[in-house]
Amino acid sequence: MSLDKEFKEVRLSGEQVFSGDLLHVYRDEVQLPDGIKSKREYIKHPGASVIIPYTKSGEIILIRQYRYPTQKIMLELPAGKIDPGENPKESIDRELAEETGYGAHFIKKLGKIHSCVGYSDEIVYLFWGSSLYENNLEEDEGENIVKEPMPIEEAMQKVFQGQITDAKTTIGLFWADRILHNEKFREKLGIEI
Repeated sequence: MSLDKEFKEVRLSGEQVFSGDLLHVYRDEVQLPDGIKSKREYIKHPGASVIIPYTKSGEIILIRQYRYPTQKIMLELPAGKIDPGENPKESIDRELAEETGYGAHFIKKLGKIHSCVGYSDEIVYLFWGSSLYENNLEEDEGENIVKEPMPIEEAMQKVFQGQITDAKTTIGLFWADRILHNEKFREKLGIEI
């Protein structure tokens, strides 16, 4: 679109201000479309995958784990970063096994989520998983995770009551609610439950 050019910011210079095991922080000087110069600080992230695992008994498998940045125990869908050399599907196969002890015979990519566009380039790939089977992998060292399967209605109630606040999980549960309660939508996506 020609209108998009009116919003484009041009990088003039930049520096990496922090490099960690997972995150890399940058500070750039940019020129705005009106000619004014400004600073932009942002995080480069390797990307992640999240899955909505659906059981034969009609439950979504959520996980409960402590998240240090929030200083809280969070209820989330299984997810994890994409390791070097992995694609999003390989990442979610591994994470599903590590975090839930399951694999999925049916996995369908639903889309992607830009989680925090104001300060990060992170993309989270969203998947649906069903026809689950046992596939235990050891949890990552330092991860303490408890599975918490529940019907979609209970999960959505927790979203509306503010008990589930993780963005990728909230978005995934809204997808799951629509998939499970709208047969035409489910068929259009080619989803098996």
